[in-house]
Amino acid sequence: MTQIMMWGICLGTVFLAAAFCGAVCFYCNRTLDRISELLLAYEKGETIRDQDCRETRESKIISRLLAVLKRSSLERDKAGKEKAEIAALLSDLSHQMKTPLANILLNTDILKEGSLSVQEQQIFLQRNRQQAEKMQWLMKTLVKASRLEQGILTFDSFPASLTETLARSIQGVYAQARDKGIQIKTKEFQECEPIHNPKWTAEALGNILENAVKYSPQGSSVCIDVQPLEMYIKIRIQDQGPGIPQDEYNLIFHRFYRGKDREQEEGSGLGLYLAQLILQKEKGYVTVSSREGEGSCFSVFLLKRCWGQKVF
Repeated sequence: MTQIMMWGICLGTVFLAAAFCGAVCFYCNRTLDRISELLLAYEKGETIRDQDCRETRESKIISRLLAVLKRSSLERDKAGKEKAEIAALLSDLSHQMKTPLANILLNTDILKEGSLSVQEQQIFLQRNRQQAEKMQWLMKTLVKASRLEQGILTFDSFPASLTETLARSIQGVYAQARDKGIQIKTKEFQECEPIHNPKWTAEALGNILENAVKYSPQGSSVCIDVQPLEMYIKIRIQDQGPGIPQDEYNLIFHRFYRGKDREQEEGSGLGLYLAQLILQKEKGYVTVSSREGEGSCFSVFLLKRCWGQKVF
């Protein structure tokens, strides 16, 4: 009887061990199958939800795998976005370079013929230089804007004199305004120190002023006035140009956008685009209001200096 009991115990133990091994194998196979399903879903680009791995006992392992897959997915999306941005940048550069490059090649062929006088040769050489400078400016500006968009290029903003920043921006367009007989008038205002970067803000304001001078008629004026608001310092730049249609208010700040009636004018469509990027980096912004035939008014908003405010 004792021997029978011993055999029974042995058989029971073997049975339990076999059942335990079977359960372990089932658990491992189930976990591997679930992991395989998640990896397959990831490869297909399907959305993997947290609830998909909360109903199983292996949730801890799968949750960790899920976190790794999500991080990998974000990095993949980021890489894809950067690839698309680079492709768009190269496409824009290629498109913008075609005209000046074609002009350089044409002028060079004319010079190679050797039928021009010395004075005519100098004229064509000067034209080539102007086209080369335009290409250089386009590349520099577009790359700068692209780096600002991606956060590769950064700069500090701090309380600084607005008078000095305005003077620097006006100086950059003074020669162009003088050639057209345009007066740049600045209304008297109380000195203030909004939070901005003088160098970069002067470039942004200079681009807006250049746009105003470019499209204003001979002998007209561009007026600048400063208004303190509750949270911002508002800088208004009013010109006497042809105005901007209301349906183009947002479009004019897009990269390479040229107004429907401005396609024959000299310009690249980058100035206002870059100005908006710079102001956004300073937590400021720019708006426009206009009536066709009555000029345009660009309003730039810079954060006011407040005691205890964190400088970024």
